[in-house]
Amino acid sequence: MACITRIFLALFCLTLAAAAEPAPGSADHPLRVVLIPADGGTEDGTRADYAPTFEAVTRTTSLHFDIKVAQSYAAVVEAMCNHSADIAFVGPVTYIQAHARGCAQLLAVSVENGKSIYYAGIFAKAASPIRALRDLKGKRAAFGDANSTSSFVFPVAMLMEAGLDPVKDLAAIRMTGSHAASLAALVNGQADVAALSFDSFDKAVEQGAVDPKTIKVVARSIPIPNPPLVMNTALPAPMKARLKKAFADLAKTPGINPETIRGYGGHKVDGYDADFPDSRFGVAAQKMTLVSDQIKGEILKMASQR
Repeated sequence: MACITRIFLALFCLTLAAAAEPAPGSADHPLRVVLIPADGGTEDGTRADYAPTFEAVTRTTSLHFDIKVAQSYAAVVEAMCNHSADIAFVGPVTYIQAHARGCAQLLAVSVENGKSIYYAGIFAKAASPIRALRDLKGKRAAFGDANSTSSFVFPVAMLMEAGLDPVKDLAAIRMTGSHAASLAALVNGQADVAALSFDSFDKAVEQGAVDPKTIKVVARSIPIPNPPLVMNTALPAPMKARLKKAFADLAKTPGINPETIRGYGGHKVDGYDADFPDSRFGVAAQKMTLVSDQIKGEILKMASQR
């Protein structure tokens, strides 16, 4: 009898402890959101882009979020895979990396003008003699993060598809860590071309960081699926369903200011597609195959020797 009593008391204490712990998504236990450092990892950069949207979701669902910006794209993958993040804003390549490790599944993808696409670009100064990708031979290039879709993987693939070997044909490679820093390297004369997304370029123009008249486009990528919001596979199924519905319904919810519904680069978007198919990210997977780990390693080694 004494043994049964002790077991009962232990179970009772465990029940009380569980009841006392704040529910996930509550103000005392917010869902943890980690964002890739698309604009340099500053709190007033990428975080400011997405804070209005998550605040809008809080108003419609009472779910609370703690938003942080990671120091690298790889750090976001690790945060998802070591369960220190519940939700993440990632690039297509970063999503594929986390998904392959069983850590992430799609939450939603932004929609603007009926489309969910963006573009990577290679930019040069307007006065530069560089007019096409073939002109990059012997020139200096600035890339963002090595795991970035539009400031590394697609631009490197574009060079390779144009018949250039990034390591042998470029005079120097600068890995800057972000789109904004890549553009800054070009503006400051540290590189002859810079790789970044058109969204990041437009944001830099809007913020007065660059005069668009002084920059030209050397090459534009094929359409890329918008950087998605993803959720940790370890989240309970009811929470996943709740999040998907919240983002799918956000633009249709009465009382939500359309200006608060933002996407990559802080641009206002029409809403979010919570049924976006995984198969659409196949184009990013193809470029990842072309820009293999070996090639990436050779580029990083070259960049470290500058």
